[in-house]
Amino acid sequence: MRWRGVPLDILLAVSGIVLDLLLSGKAGGEHQPALMTVAMAVLAGASMGFVRRWPFAVSLYLAAFLIFAHQVGSFTSNTAQVLLCVAVGSVARRCAWRFVGLSLAAAIIATATHLTGPGIAFTTHGWLFSALLPLLPVVIGGYLRGPAGRLENGDVTPDVLLGGGGVAIAVLSTWTDWHSGALPVWLTGTLAVFAGLSLGVTRRMPGLVFVFQGVLLIAADRYLGEVVNTCLVLTLIALGVFAFRVASWTWTVAAYLAGCLLAATAVVVDAGADVTPFRAAVLMALVVTPIAIGRYLGVRQAVAAAERLRAGESARLAVAQVRADQLAERERIAREVHDIVAHHVGAMVLRAGAARYAAPEGPVADALGDIRDTGHQVLEDLRGLLDVLRDPERRPGLLADPADVVRESAERMTAAGLLVDLSLDPATDQAPLVARASAARIVQEGLTNVLKHAGPGTEVRVTLEAVDQGLAIEIRNGRPPTALERLPSSGRGLAGMRERVRALGGTLTAGPDEEGGWRLAASLPASLPAAARSAR
Repeated sequence: MRWRGVPLDILLAVSGIVLDLLLSGKAGGEHQPALMTVAMAVLAGASMGFVRRWPFAVSLYLAAFLIFAHQVGSFTSNTAQVLLCVAVGSVARRCAWRFVGLSLAAAIIATATHLTGPGIAFTTHGWLFSALLPLLPVVIGGYLRGPAGRLENGDVTPDVLLGGGGVAIAVLSTWTDWHSGALPVWLTGTLAVFAGLSLGVTRRMPGLVFVFQGVLLIAADRYLGEVVNTCLVLTLIALGVFAFRVASWTWTVAAYLAGCLLAATAVVVDAGADVTPFRAAVLMALVVTPIAIGRYLGVRQAVAAAERLRAGESARLAVAQVRADQLAERERIAREVHDIVAHHVGAMVLRAGAARYAAPEGPVADALGDIRDTGHQVLEDLRGLLDVLRDPERRPGLLADPADVVRESAERMTAAGLLVDLSLDPATDQAPLVARASAARIVQEGLTNVLKHAGPGTEVRVTLEAVDQGLAIEIRNGRPPTALERLPSSGRGLAGMRERVRALGGTLTAGPDEEGGWRLAASLPASLPAAARSAR
């Protein structure tokens, strides 16, 4: 549940209007018509509907309206004074400090004007009071805008409920007695509203709010005894939230003793009753109740937080275990591949090398030397592949420039008996490295397929050129010169090339041509997919 949007603005505006109607309807009806009372209430209270969006403008408006209401002798000036303090606090919470200074200055001037009257000399104490009254909400708002005023979760619903409930209790249960005390009505109303609103920040400042409520309780017991019970209720609520937020038992016991003293001052001493063990026990039980509730909820919250922490840690351990199992499986596969493939290829290289030195110079010796060199290259590539298989975070390095790989493949296949005609466009060096490396592998696999399926003596035309869309690869071979026995093939070469091209966002076609040969064509785009770019 999030308190955002128009409904909250409407609620604030209605609350401001109702507050003035409660005050002015009781004391101002004798001095101005009812219609004027309603109009002034709307002009003052409706501005609270905009205080969340434009707090600085609302504070200036209320400062001007306070001066106007004071000049016309409207009782709404008391409500405007209360709402001005709320707006200034909102400016300190949301706006830049230069706007806070301007808003505070306007509030001080308006408050000083409100305190003056015909024949009343404005003293130093008056100026001091005019400055301190708007400064209190500025201090609170500035505190809440800092990191100390932030909670772990950003949900403000409990704060809104506490603040709204506190204002409702403070105003609705005391407003009929605001005129009977020694303090001005607007000052009593301001203290009542701030007493309720302070509960909205008690989760962030539990100790400060508890002290504030205690001071108000003592002041009410001295100057306005009719509202002592309401102040005691607000103090007990603040005490419960203090126990909820503060985990230290030392501070909790200290707050409990302070609460007992405050309750005794308000209930026992003010009533003039005798202090008996029964009454002391009832009083202590009254104070311990909110502390017990707060501690219980605090422990529940701590347990829930610990459970969430354990669940998150368990999830991280499970992911780590899965990754460890995957790495172990990859390590096992790497060992199997090395033991099987590397063993046979190594044996082939050794035998080809021995035969090369035993054979006389000529085509046979050249073929054996090529087999040995090819085997060495296969072993090097296999070692790189196994390194990547053992460590997925390691990026494979290209052993040679892609253009050199293409030329070497053409020379190797020429030595094996193919008639290779290579056309390599120098502009291909401007293509992305991933695309050039893939093109080189496609050329390697394509020439190998021609040798296996068409045999030595076959003419092959290899074209690798740069086009506007990227790279274009074409391998076209003619009809086999003689019938030959097919070599063993896994059938995965063409499928692997398709997967490589598809991963780069390109296309590949392969099939017989009109002259009885075979044509392999692939195109790789210049702009690579995100996955391919991250692999660069």
